[in-house]
Amino acid sequence: GTQCDKIKATYDGVVHLSAGDLLREEVASGSDAGKKCETLMKEGKLVPQSVTITLLKNAMIKSSGKLFLIDGFPRALDQAETFETSIMPCKAVLFFDCPEDEMEKRLLKRGETSGRSDDNAATIRKRFKTFIEQSLPVKDRYKPLGKCYEISAVPPPDEVFVEVKKVLDGLLGA
Repeated sequence: GTQCDKIKATYDGVVHLSAGDLLREEVASGSDAGKKCETLMKEGKLVPQSVTITLLKNAMIKSSGKLFLIDGFPRALDQAETFETSIMPCKAVLFFDCPEDEMEKRLLKRGETSGRSDDNAATIRKRFKTFIEQSLPVKDRYKPLGKCYEISAVPPPDEVFVEVKKVLDGLLGA
């Protein structure tokens, strides 16, 4: 979220969509799909790609935007492939690299104020396992295509954004 806020403030016309926020909104709606998603999210698992893809597609259409920053997506190869074949090709993936111990510390800190049911130590560890098994292959797929840009998320946010800006300026010709 921090880097997305900085990107939106710096680049005109960028539509920011958070896959996690869209899923949490679906959960809050009380729909059957939302109830199923809530159970999976509490277990640190990924929700069915059809749900995530549909939520993203609807949000993209509703926004009328042309340049999208999709935060927290794709989380698995099947999501990436379905998105690219049914919505649009991926232009780039920003992969923020952060050691697990630092990430756990940040997520637990966020959990103090976020009210998110998945910001607890047990669920965070399950999410790490899911990340290693399902999300890292996404990076491995896009890296050889020259579409994945790894950025260390360890430095302070302003220093991380300097690196983000270098990548985006190159991609957007800014």
